Amino acid sequence: MSGASLRRQLLLGILIPVLGLVALNAALLYRQALQAADTAYDRTLLASAKAIGELLTVVRDSQGPRLQATMPYSALEAFEADNRSRLYYKVSGFDGEMVSGFDDLPRWRGSMPTAGPYAALVDFYDDRFRDEPVRVAVLLQPVSGLAGQGMATIQVAETLELRHTLARQILLDTLWRQLLLVAVIALLVVWVVQRVTRPVRILSERLRQRPLGDLEPIETAGAPRELQPLMAATNQLIARLRQVLDDQKRFVRDTSHQLRTPLAVLRTQVQSARRGDVDPLTALQEIAGTVDRATELANQMLALAKVEQLRGAGAEASPGEADTPVTDWAETVRQVALDLAPLVVDRGLDFELHTDPAPVRSHVWPLRELTRNLLHNAIRHSPPGARLSVRLDTHKGVVQPSAGPEASAWRGRTAGLAPPVGRLGILDAGPGVPADLRPRLFQPFSPGDARSGSGLGLAICLGIVESLGGRIGLFERSPAGAGVHAVVELPLALPASAADPQASVG
Repeated sequence: MSGASLRRQLLLGILIPVLGLVALNAALLYRQALQAADTAYDRTLLASAKAIGELLTVVRDSQGPRLQATMPYSALEAFEADNRSRLYYKVSGFDGEMVSGFDDLPRWRGSMPTAGPYAALVDFYDDRFRDEPVRVAVLLQPVSGLAGQGMATIQVAETLELRHTLARQILLDTLWRQLLLVAVIALLVVWVVQRVTRPVRILSERLRQRPLGDLEPIETAGAPRELQPLMAATNQLIARLRQVLDDQKRFVRDTSHQLRTPLAVLRTQVQSARRGDVDPLTALQEIAGTVDRATELANQMLALAKVEQLRGAGAEASPGEADTPVTDWAETVRQVALDLAPLVVDRGLDFELHTDPAPVRSHVWPLRELTRNLLHNAIRHSPPGARLSVRLDTHKGVVQPSAGPEASAWRGRTAGLAPPVGRLGILDAGPGVPADLRPRLFQPFSPGDARSGSGLGLAICLGIVESLGGRIGLFERSPAGAGVHAVVELPLALPASAADPQASVG
């Protein structure tokens, strides 16, 4: 049935059981018709046996009373119907001797029923005579006369052609009506399926005739109730597809816009070096700096594209599915801090690192990219010699960040997370977040200082956090803006046991 049309499935699903019931009913009906024919024609057999019994007499010879039959076989022709059945009879005397009829008719060896439908000593049974099935009636007839009295045994056998013909006729008369009903059911199924599936065909035709790029939702007004879930799911798919295409268009647009500037600067620097406007060493240093910025921008944009894929996958499945490996976030944080240690040393920062085991259902790359972007931003914005604190704790309860006025609301799971959670807090002593930047803090290409970055770091962080089912926020330490507290919360894969529910990050 896989791949079969609805019409065929309904026809087979309805007609096969109906035909099965018709076949079963036909078999039962044929048996009932045979029983009805036996009941009707058994009366004829009984009448034939009684007619023979009325012609029996008793005579006396040297051996005593003896039964005598004077009925010719032609007298039974009145009981034969339409010459389609033949009658045979046999009369046995008082001692079981053959008196008249067909001597080869099998002798009756049964017994009389205790209660029968007729007021006579009669028994009916099925047998075979001359290789033909026959129905036999046995009548025990008392016979008396001046010569004596006794009990005669009269057997009348009839072939079954007429009975079978009558049963088949009853069966056929009923069966063709039932088959006509099956045909009507089949036609109704075809008509109903054709009518019911008409909205589906109309919807398919509308979708097929849509121009390329038309991703408007399907109109669901007036659609059958059973079709609305399919149309709603199709609209959801169209919306996701439109979002993916919009993200691709925006990525291509932003990429072309952002890469155009460093490439133009690089061309200018190369042309200036060729003309000899600057000395070769200075030109090489400028070119190297431009290449480094372009490389960092390209890497961040590729990372952003990968994050968008993670976010799209997270929209179709719950964060942290069972097939995603469990990664110790603490180990990732320590590894990222070790990789960025030269930058910390270069700025002479007072660096503090504390981590508790925090198992998170995620691959290593998202956690590493998330931690690296946040820590790199904190290092870049920290004044030389300032204090920089990185702390990863696990919590069983709701904990508020130890920070002043909010520079940004929570992003991601804004309603909070069910405990236990892992919380990463990075506290720097930088200048804070400019007021004009706060509304678009996590938007791509919104750097606080155009010379310090491309503005993709926080957008990448937000995408990773959303794909992992967590939340992220930036909070100012005080109204004066002395430093920023970056906080990330992610759900833990296992219950945390070493966490202090009342502890705070920072």
